[in-house]
Amino acid sequence: MPITPTANIWHNGQLIPWERANIHVMSHVVHYGSSVFEGIRTYSQRDGNSIFRLTEHMQRFQDSAKIYRMPLPYSLEQLNDAVIDVVQANGVAPCYIRPVAFRGYGEIGVNPLKSPVEVYIANFPWGKYVPGNDGADVCISSWNRLAPNTMPSLAKAGANYMNSQLIRMEAEVNGYVEGIALDHNGTLSEGSGENLFLVKGGTLYTTPLANSVLNGITRDSILTLARELGIPTVEQALPRELLYICDEAFFTGTAAEVTHLRSVDRILVGDGTMGPVTTALHKAFFDIVNGLAEDRYHWLTPVKVREAVTA
Repeated sequence: MPITPTANIWHNGQLIPWERANIHVMSHVVHYGSSVFEGIRTYSQRDGNSIFRLTEHMQRFQDSAKIYRMPLPYSLEQLNDAVIDVVQANGVAPCYIRPVAFRGYGEIGVNPLKSPVEVYIANFPWGKYVPGNDGADVCISSWNRLAPNTMPSLAKAGANYMNSQLIRMEAEVNGYVEGIALDHNGTLSEGSGENLFLVKGGTLYTTPLANSVLNGITRDSILTLARELGIPTVEQALPRELLYICDEAFFTGTAAEVTHLRSVDRILVGDGTMGPVTTALHKAFFDIVNGLAEDRYHWLTPVKVREAVTA
């Protein structure tokens, strides 16, 4: 999906014009993928705009950097404030927010420790991520997720998404909108950029974090809403073929939000329509983010969007 430039990007504590947010070609990140990032959405309600689970996202941002020994010189509160500043300054909502930290221009070589840490935060308009108004047609990928103790799946790191790119490109070349990876044991893991849920016999199933999946913020939100709605929920390793015989299946993620799967490997999931459990969770999620229900879990951070200004 094309990026629509906005006026400002936050860089190491100050707003700079979009066109000045450049890095050197010899930056460590260009050669070795030494970056961590987040994806956050802002939603519009009748009385304003709010950022969805800002603190949880920025905590994961800090955690990802810590796993990669990439200390961020900003507190959680400072990072939260920076996100709010960018959204307010650019006057764009609803929007997608992209914080990214990486090893910049310093030394060449695998060891990143003497290359400086750069932090940027951008936001821009962004719509539906997974195509398909009637549900997504997906496939099982020939590419597996990385095995534990090879790359840390709990870190949202740029290098991890080379694997995701292979999954997504293979799916699209073969006529699907997305791919689902298996883990090193051959059980279900996740999509290229989405967590995976299945419904069988009224019970909600999802793959556990041990199956090389990201600890998704939307995933956690859906598990919370499922408990509230009294939906039985199981986190366990799941065989591939369960996708072919389950009643419902859906993706979750900041970009994907809650997207039901119409088919897997050309086999309809149920009757191909959004089933009752997915529908209930989809409604509960969007009622909160769109301001149609009480923000009972305090997931929304209000942000006042004013007329866009340039730095």
